[in-house]
Amino acid sequence: MDLRHTTTIEAVLEHLIANGATDLGRVFGQLFELAMQIEREQHLKAAHYERTPERQGYANGYKSKRIDTPAGTVTVQVPKTAGHGDDPFYPQALDRGQRSSRAVMLAVAEMYIKGVSTRQAEDVMREFGIESLSSTQVSRATKLLDDELAAWRNRPLGLMKYLILDARYEKARHDGVVRDVAVLSAIGIGADERRHVLGLSVALSEAEVHWRAFLESMQARGMRGTTFIVSDDHAGLKAARRAVLGAATWQRCQFHLAQNAVQHGPNNDIRKRIGKQLRAVWNASSLEAAEAELTTLVASYRDKHPGFADWLENNVPEGLAVFTLPEAHHKRMRTSNGIERPIQQELKRRTSKVRVFPNLDSLERLSTAVLVEIDEKWETETKAYIKWEQLDE
Repeated sequence: MDLRHTTTIEAVLEHLIANGATDLGRVFGQLFELAMQIEREQHLKAAHYERTPERQGYANGYKSKRIDTPAGTVTVQVPKTAGHGDDPFYPQALDRGQRSSRAVMLAVAEMYIKGVSTRQAEDVMREFGIESLSSTQVSRATKLLDDELAAWRNRPLGLMKYLILDARYEKARHDGVVRDVAVLSAIGIGADERRHVLGLSVALSEAEVHWRAFLESMQARGMRGTTFIVSDDHAGLKAARRAVLGAATWQRCQFHLAQNAVQHGPNNDIRKRIGKQLRAVWNASSLEAAEAELTTLVASYRDKHPGFADWLENNVPEGLAVFTLPEAHHKRMRTSNGIERPIQQELKRRTSKVRVFPNLDSLERLSTAVLVEIDEKWETETKAYIKWEQLDE
């Protein structure tokens, strides 16, 4: 080993003996600089001041650079070269150090996604020796997640017999104007009897073209075998579902259907009792019994409230498709609660801290990260969400 290198290592060891682990940043910086100097010599094929026929270029001083590391923020002298043609020198050690820094910044991004404020994140990083974390750095850090999140959104899918679809709205700036933006999401129950978050799409509305593109994208990723879909009655979603997954049976969410019935109730007395009356339909022992309950309900309103009777007669049957499934599946698939409670409520909790997103990308980034977290949690579940043997029976 070169005498200068030996001297540097001895100086580092002496510093450690004298100061222990209280100044690891300085120790790290000195060793980091030594690694880069050795790498420069290997690149030039000659040691410092050494003249050899194989030499390729010359040492050309140093450039100061501050880097964030697990040992804190340190300033190092990055060696430079000259006279080496089209093959400029850049230390691999520095590149790897920047990847280490990237890991730190990803941790910052994770804190932001979990609702930690910029100031709180800065305080946490300062405990690890990382200085002056600004809101701009936090913003940059969140963008580092984009590749990972895009990979999750585009990951391959497989057999998904049951599908639950829903959307919620957030506020985001688009073309300089604050807009209501739809976050479309989907969960599926796969061959492994577990539920999976299949993906999401951020769109300016729930128009058919957006829902259709979302459903087609999941098919392009390998989603197949869907026989049953649960969703609310949205015109854009209905049209897209018919176009892309027309062979699947559709179940209109009974919870939202009951809310719609309350809104259509012609007076307060009816609005107060219609929910209980519909539960008698939902909780019937069979499809035939449910249809009989509905016939009785419609007849009770036919004379005094014919418009409301027509609405019930035309809409409530859309909430009865679940009776075509095994009884053990009814509770899971009668409403869209499977996506409403774990996903929509969690999205609401996380996004409420932001209020207005600066752009669509930031909304997509945060929403995706939340769904990835939920999906990973579901992956660890040991209990089946739906047992397919009951469907076979």
